[in-house]
Amino acid sequence: MITKEATAPAPAPARADHEPPRPAKKRRPAWDEVPRWQIYLPLGVYLVFTLVPFYWILLFALRPAGSTSLVPWPMTFDHFEKVWTDRSFGTFFENSVYVGLATLVMTTLVALAGGYALARFDFKIKRAFMLALLCSQFVPGALLLVPLFEIFAELQMINSLGSVIIAETVFQLPLSMILISNFIKNVPYSLEEAAWVDGCGRMRAFLVVVLPLLRPGLIAVGSFAFVHSWNHFLFALMFLNNQDKQTIPVGLNTLMSADSVDLGALAAGGIIAAVPVVLVFAFIQKWLITGFSAGAVKG
Repeated sequence: MITKEATAPAPAPARADHEPPRPAKKRRPAWDEVPRWQIYLPLGVYLVFTLVPFYWILLFALRPAGSTSLVPWPMTFDHFEKVWTDRSFGTFFENSVYVGLATLVMTTLVALAGGYALARFDFKIKRAFMLALLCSQFVPGALLLVPLFEIFAELQMINSLGSVIIAETVFQLPLSMILISNFIKNVPYSLEEAAWVDGCGRMRAFLVVVLPLLRPGLIAVGSFAFVHSWNHFLFALMFLNNQDKQTIPVGLNTLMSADSVDLGALAAGGIIAAVPVVLVFAFIQKWLITGFSAGAVKG
């Protein structure tokens, strides 16, 4: 017979007097529970350090010469008129637009052809070729000046915008080709095979099926080709001699001399040089982010 004492549960062991109670584990606060000032304060400090230089440029460009006011009032556009007409910035602007658009088209077309070959075909020296493309990014543009100058001199292309366009295209092709190949790898190969079954050739299948899916990547590569050629100073300085052939970066350099600097004209020229780049990125921001996201995911 089982007694009541036998069926009773065993008493819990007594806690030692010297053993401290375990502290409760703190829950990590969620993003929504973080105080707003911890978010807005660093962003505000970063915004101040970012916008103050731009405001300083606008201040020098819009206030009259000789003024020391911290507010551009009365506002004047004399500095813009001076650099656009007297300093030939209208011509510099046209040359920069021509070089930027031509570099964009050439870089995109050549990188598209080379990137497709790297993404879809296997050949013996593919790994060595990819390694050479990557290693070429470690070569600074200054090292290319002498051989490029000799080549363009033999071709009688010195003081021609074509020399700058070719130099910019060659300088940007390796990275653009690698990026385009990654974008193409993210497009399923089965889509091209299905187009072949339907009667399309390789070229038509690429134009109809693959190319529309590469639009974000092409915009990302093309925009960086345009911006780099727009801002690049070295090639235009070395290969262009006449003032009517120079681009905006070289034109900005002419506003500075050893004796004095016209700060108002220099600030106005800097704004003229920056506005097209800001507009380009403002219009292509959505496509640019999509293109980077597509290139970052391995297919």
